[in-house]
This record gives sequence, structure tokens and C-alpha cells, in this order.
Amino acid sequence: MWQYRRMKRFAVFLLIAVLAYGYVQDQWFSFPWSSPSAADNSVLEEAFANRQSNIQVQGEGIVTKTLKDDLEGSRHQRFLLKLSSGQTVLISHNIDLAPRIESLATGDSVQFFGEYEWNSKGGVVHWTHHDPGGRHVAGWIKHRGKTYQ
Repeated sequence: MWQYRRMKRFAVFLLIAVLAYGYVQDQWFSFPWSSPSAADNSVLEEAFANRQSNIQVQGEGIVTKTLKDDLEGSRHQRFLLKLSSGQTVLISHNIDLAPRIESLATGDSVQFFGEYEWNSKGGVVHWTHHDPGGRHVAGWIKHRGKTYQ
């Protein structure tokens, strides 16, 4: 009988520990740059309005056009996203350092985290991948439930 109580207490303790761990992971250590998730585009939109560059941004948009790969230097997959505000942004995803998004098509929803560079057409988001040298914040793209980094 005492072994049953002991097992029951251990099971309750284990359940509490697992729930606490999950809470800590979601609440205390969940930084916006650490996990791919949907985000509002306000930082990117503000950077565009203020002509700012070299800013880490996270956002989401709809693919309006896929472009030919940029093959000069490091190869980049390129596509245009339309944000909820109507602003468009060019995504330049390094396919020498991160997997190519093979199934990308016009009308698809894409989430992203990378570095924004201003231009008059809406800007460019790059560094949507890991940095093998570890000197730059790792970026990512999320498409159809898969993360590319």
C-alpha cells in the first residue's frame, strides 16, 4: 500500500515538473527571435517609414511574386511579400546556407525573421538563415509549417 502512495506522489510530482518546465519555456525564455511564430509587422513598417536599415524584423506576408534566383556571389531565393498594411518587401533568402523553399507559390503565407534594409520600393529582408560564423543573429522563414534556416 505504501508503494502505491509513493508511486502516486511521484507521478503527481513528475506531472507538475513537466507542466512547470513547459511554462518556463513558454513564458520566461521565449524571445521573439528564438522561435518562429506569427508576428505583427509594425517594426518593419516603422523602419520603412523612417528609412532605417540594419534592423532585425519579424513579420508575415502573402507571396505576390516569385523571382528568379540571384546567382551572383552567394545564391539567394527571392520573392515579394505583401504585408497586411499593403507594403511590399523583397525577401532574399540565402540558399547556400539554408534550404530552398521548393513549394513556394504566389498566394502563400510566409512568416519571416531577418535583417531589414530600406529602399524606396519597400525594402529587403535578408539574413533569413543561420550564421555559420555565429556573429549574426540567426534568421528564419516559416512556410506551410516548416522552418527554413
